[in-house]
Amino acid sequence: MSQSMTYITHGAGGGPEVMVPATGPVPVPAADEVLIRVQAVGVNRPDVAQRGGKYPPPAGASPILGLECAGEVVSVGAGVTSFKPGDKVCALTNGGAYAEYCTAPATQTLPWPKGYDALHAGAVPETYFTVWANLFGTPHALGGRLAAGETVLIHGGSSGIGVTAIQLAKAFGCTVITTVGSEEKRQAVLGLGADHAINYRAHDFAEEVKRITEGKLVDVVLDMVGGPYFGRNLRCLRMDGRLSVIAFLGGEMAENLDLRPIMLKRLTVTGSTMRPRTAAQKGEIAEALRAKVWPLLEAGKAGPHIHATFPLAQVAAAHALMESSAHIGKIMLTVG
Repeated sequence: MSQSMTYITHGAGGGPEVMVPATGPVPVPAADEVLIRVQAVGVNRPDVAQRGGKYPPPAGASPILGLECAGEVVSVGAGVTSFKPGDKVCALTNGGAYAEYCTAPATQTLPWPKGYDALHAGAVPETYFTVWANLFGTPHALGGRLAAGETVLIHGGSSGIGVTAIQLAKAFGCTVITTVGSEEKRQAVLGLGADHAINYRAHDFAEEVKRITEGKLVDVVLDMVGGPYFGRNLRCLRMDGRLSVIAFLGGEMAENLDLRPIMLKRLTVTGSTMRPRTAAQKGEIAEALRAKVWPLLEAGKAGPHIHATFPLAQVAAAHALMESSAHIGKIMLTVG
């Protein structure tokens, strides 16, 4: 194996054009890590934020962009017994996936679902870890605690997160309402399993939720918009409803906010990011995914919807597409 590799550097940060190929040393796995020869990488909103200087990596993490990948294990740390060289894996990384080689904690690494190739396996970790933790919950996070028979409102239904949330909610017996920004996207998410899709540019989603549910409202809201939606999200929730906030794409601040629904309807508001969680906490999510979600992926009852694929060297075009929000599902990079 070569001692050097190609990776993508983003320098001091900026627009997509700052990302260019560079050469550096192949990382060495720590005692609890695996080293992966990368074949496919998912592009995610946190990558865009980090490139722009708004989402710095945690202490000790690789400064290289990229939070998920799929490929082949080439070596393992001294304490790793769950994987061996030659294993086909996908991983939620702590950074470093925009490269020919990447390390990942073994606890955050999973085998490819049966029948999957590198491209589809690499499209799974970031969205599935995030949706599972925030829509269904883990022992260390309440999440939305979504249960069979409940109704959920999922914002950003055409995003990678949105498509994943729609599919998993349907697979676990829930009614899904989602929001999108165009008629094309509305038709697409209905085809991907949503029961109802609201074009938020044409309709007030809170009023539409009330109409669709005949005033019964929803049990859970999964939100990535933030401040501008906060008040309307509260209005969409029924008694004992849960709001799970995972991003602030529309801004962090909410103005003229009426907080009374939180008390009057006994609402729960939660929020989290994935990256600061410990390896043990992410490992709990990985175990849940392998037990409860991998069978769905292998049976074709859920799975990533890949919108576009770019070679690693064209990563700037991939980020430009992500920022345009014109995509439906995942944007991927191929390596090698």
